[in-house]
Amino acid sequence: MSKQATTSYPKDRINILFLENISDKAVQQFNQQGYVKARKIAGALSEDELIKEIKDVHLIGIRSKTHITARVLANAPKLQAIGCFCIGVNQVDLNAATEAGVVVFNAPYSNTRSVAELVIGASIMLIRRIPDKNKAAHAGLWLKDAKGSYELRGKTLGIIGYGNIGSQVSVLAEALGMKVMFYDTETKLPLGNAVSAKSLKDLVTQSDIVTLHVPDTAQTKNLISKNLIKSFKKGSILINYARGEVVDLKALALALKEGLLSGAAIDVYPVEPEKNGDTFETPLQGLPNVILTPHIGGSTEEAQQNIGEDVSIKLFQYLERGITNGSHTVPAIGLPPVENAHRILHIHHNVPGVLSAINTALSKNNINIVGQYLKTNDAIGYVVLDVDKKLSKQAVALLKEVKSTIKVRMLY
Repeated sequence: MSKQATTSYPKDRINILFLENISDKAVQQFNQQGYVKARKIAGALSEDELIKEIKDVHLIGIRSKTHITARVLANAPKLQAIGCFCIGVNQVDLNAATEAGVVVFNAPYSNTRSVAELVIGASIMLIRRIPDKNKAAHAGLWLKDAKGSYELRGKTLGIIGYGNIGSQVSVLAEALGMKVMFYDTETKLPLGNAVSAKSLKDLVTQSDIVTLHVPDTAQTKNLISKNLIKSFKKGSILINYARGEVVDLKALALALKEGLLSGAAIDVYPVEPEKNGDTFETPLQGLPNVILTPHIGGSTEEAQQNIGEDVSIKLFQYLERGITNGSHTVPAIGLPPVENAHRILHIHHNVPGVLSAINTALSKNNINIVGQYLKTNDAIGYVVLDVDKKLSKQAVALLKEVKSTIKVRMLY
């Protein structure tokens, strides 16, 4: 494929909408690639506001506050892809996006270092009781005291969720001389000298610091419950930089007040304000040796730039080459461009006979298929077709008539 090749739909007519202060790096990358209609809105939008904005949008970039619901998708006839410039995709109705043939990408690895470093930083601050000493110093009180302050070296860090972030925390903790235990529902290969715990209870009873790195699912809701907190090692510390629903905050507050736990660092909450400056409440406010932060685990300049680049590249590859590696909806396909052919993307419901219908329609009209690839998931199928240039427009028209078709797009 020559360098001057482009998408069949002119780049200057593709509308791109970025919300929630997505890194300027993402906008710059699209502009540099010739996509001049990239618009940026500072905050999140409500469902009704988003429906007004999205009707002519081909690509949308969001973070965690904007929710792409089935109703939003129903009012976005031109939407091709959603870029979640963050780790999760909980804010998108993936079933509705799948049914609409809309590709959904995210950046699951780009802010792992930022979160991991903050976990280690919070561990040091809490085990030294720095929040209490800091508060006293600001109030003009001199509290030079070693009581209740410890080193991390030799202590046990319990990691719940040994994925991208949890495993990186593990490496950093061992570098500081900590012992590391981890618990994961899947079998994971330990890094360094980390050891796998047999159960959650086994982990929390032995850990001086417990840190959470799990997704938001029905199984993880209130994972750290009132009953489990009773099993924590006395004087231990809890850190949650994962998801807000994972910890029972009222039970945690009670454990801190009663002295079962000696400290906590919380960055995520069951209910979070929509925008900066909004009021915010949690049962943990005012408690000693507690660090509360406003969901900033991945909020570093480096992480936001990495996320901007990662998601932008995935969107480029889909727009210009039909590559869906990393998609949460459309099956993953990654094919190199083919010389002297036009590429057509066909997304359809995963029912028997669609590929046969595609081939029959093209063969009856003497349209030569240079290359073809199909991949399916439970709900939909994704076919990439490279066809004779002279007959590509006719091929697109025929493919749109194939039963169970969701979307057809001529790529180049």
